Amino acid sequence: MDLVPALQEPLKKVLGPATAKVMAEHLGLHTVGDLLHHYPRRYEERGQLTHLADLPMDEHVTVVAQVADARLHTFASSKAPRGKGQRLEVTITDGSGRLQLVFFGNGVHKPHKELLPGTRAMFAGKVSVFNRRLQLAHPAYELLRGDTEGEETVESWAGALIPLYPATAKLESWKLAKAIQTVLPSAQEAVDPLPDSLREGRGLVSLPEALLKIHRPHTKADIEDARARLKWDEAFVLQVALARRRHAETQLPAVPRKPGPNGLLTAFDDRLPFTLTDGQQRVSREIFDDLATDHPMHRLLQGEVGSGKTLVALRAMLAVVDSGGQAVMLAPTEVLAQQHHRSVVEMMGELASWGLWREAPPQRGGGGRREGGMLGGAEHATKVVLLTGSMGAAARRHALLDLATGEAGIVIGTHALIEDKVQFHDLGLVVVDEQHRFGVEQRDALRGKGKQPPHLLVMTATPIPRTVAMTVFGDLETSVLDQLPAGRSPIASHVVPAADKPHFLARAWERVREEVSNGHQAYVVCPRIGDEDDDPKKGAKKKAAQGEPPEGDAEKRPPLAVLDVAEQLAKGPLQGLKVEVLHGRMQPDDKDAVMRRFAAGETDVLVATTVIEVGVNVPNATAMVIMDADRFGVSQLHQLRGRVGRGSAPGLCLLVSEMPEASAARQRLNAVASTRDGFELSRIDLEQRREGDVLGQAQSGARTSLRVLAVIEDEEIIAEARQEAAAVVAADPELTGLPGLRTALEALLDDEREQYLEKG
Repeated sequence: MDLVPALQEPLKKVLGPATAKVMAEHLGLHTVGDLLHHYPRRYEERGQLTHLADLPMDEHVTVVAQVADARLHTFASSKAPRGKGQRLEVTITDGSGRLQLVFFGNGVHKPHKELLPGTRAMFAGKVSVFNRRLQLAHPAYELLRGDTEGEETVESWAGALIPLYPATAKLESWKLAKAIQTVLPSAQEAVDPLPDSLREGRGLVSLPEALLKIHRPHTKADIEDARARLKWDEAFVLQVALARRRHAETQLPAVPRKPGPNGLLTAFDDRLPFTLTDGQQRVSREIFDDLATDHPMHRLLQGEVGSGKTLVALRAMLAVVDSGGQAVMLAPTEVLAQQHHRSVVEMMGELASWGLWREAPPQRGGGGRREGGMLGGAEHATKVVLLTGSMGAAARRHALLDLATGEAGIVIGTHALIEDKVQFHDLGLVVVDEQHRFGVEQRDALRGKGKQPPHLLVMTATPIPRTVAMTVFGDLETSVLDQLPAGRSPIASHVVPAADKPHFLARAWERVREEVSNGHQAYVVCPRIGDEDDDPKKGAKKKAAQGEPPEGDAEKRPPLAVLDVAEQLAKGPLQGLKVEVLHGRMQPDDKDAVMRRFAAGETDVLVATTVIEVGVNVPNATAMVIMDADRFGVSQLHQLRGRVGRGSAPGLCLLVSEMPEASAARQRLNAVASTRDGFELSRIDLEQRREGDVLGQAQSGARTSLRVLAVIEDEEIIAEARQEAAAVVAADPELTGLPGLRTALEALLDDEREQYLEKG
């Protein structure tokens, strides 16, 4: 790795072991280069004050404000029974709002002397609520004096613009700023990853200049120049990594899989009782073209809930079986695997034989085709096998044998398919449903079970904005199904403000009864199961930093639970209806039995967790009530809503929330209620959650790989970077002529991230 030594220098050598340890543990910063790429979150102007009115709860913030007043109180406590306890309350203001600071005990003396009315300073701490007012308890602070003595302090924070950095309780923004000033001279040695022609052609400043301007801007134009340049770095380096993955895919061998004439696929199409939508035909053509090539298909199929993705995937699987191979569909849960198995067998009818023999089994082997000798089989039938972790030993043994001999043309299962003992006769296609629920290693292990790399089709019902598809899934070709099949019914969605208007909730249960009396069924979804293991009493009452319980900060009640709600409904508003529960900790056989009864119409109301979020298909279910809807994400609510309105009767989705009307949570629910467009909702979702780390590192606590690039706002940059990256990689796949770019790739894509990209 030919990284620049100055940027590779460990921080403990430059800043000392104590500071370096905090930076490594809390911010994931290890080298000088890491620190230089830790950019300010925003900037304060010395003549301007920050908006105290917009502070987020429970977050560590840095604010620049002026002291309005300071009051020292004495009180009696267990430690000072004679009324000698001291509490300093300081009110700071920025013109838009006021914020209370509180200091206790021996910690009051220094701020009592320094934080006089009129004093301006930077304050850092965690926002909490005390007596219904926002406060910072024991904040760290740094005075901003206007006199000449303190002028150099202010100047060291970049003249008129003070950078405020993403910080932690252990390391305030101004300490980070000072550390960055220490290493800033090393920025001159940063090697530029952008090819000269690209940088000059787009009028971008050099990397050393961009680093200097982002950390020590003199004007707002400096910040703009720096951000424009650093956005290009992030977009381009990421797209080069993805372009190299796509290029490597084209070098792998794969068996072309072309459906034979008048085979299983033709027989299946002939028995379909409806015509495929234009979208389904177009996407199927894209998939069949990929399957016919001699390198592996690597395609993402995204489609709205109910757009017919499973049908498109099944036709691809049948094409592979026609060509003599096997196809496997991997589902994230047993409930979903069983559901897929049932729906595939139903769609295929007599073309699906599933191992019920008339007599002795016919000769084994043969790539999963033409098992006509089975009960219910047809001339072109193939065996459709289900494999899950909870199957009995005998059934599992039969299933494994069918996979190994090739008798099973189509296999549907959970991660149980990934175990070492599972062998395929000739694996030709892997279909992964709801890919975001699978670990990278799981997908890769399954793909490794083919003699040559199998073709890969990834499906998701979570609509993904174009730019996210170009970043997160940039090494997959994308197909979009955005047209709903004829006969799908509209879904009306409404927010039910349970706290403001309790009679609305009573009316919601009346609507459920009305749907049931009309011969339909309903779901009630809750965020929690409600058994003892499920409630680790998160968030015992928060103690204020000074050790006193904050009065008035009543603990939020735990989310509503399936077991509690089901019992209340059965005894109360839904008394007399057949109410059942479904959640992830039930035994698999019990879950399947509950789903079968619900699908058969024997159950009126199913109270469930999000285990029903994907794939559950009960056309007779027309109503859904989502309790504590504000506890779910936008895309998740959209997914859940897609479980109703799947038949000819219109659907109804009621989003129950106790959040106040002005809250961000209610605005989010209003957005879900106001549009059925999943792509529009996914944009809203992404904007609210921020991008996180598009390379999947957010969960591990490592620092985000995207620091200045915003995948929604910077769509144009990402699209242009993708084109530039494709051209660079096509001309020089190994990047031998671009050592700076190679260095940047190695720095950005450590082994873990490289694997994430590699496994798609």
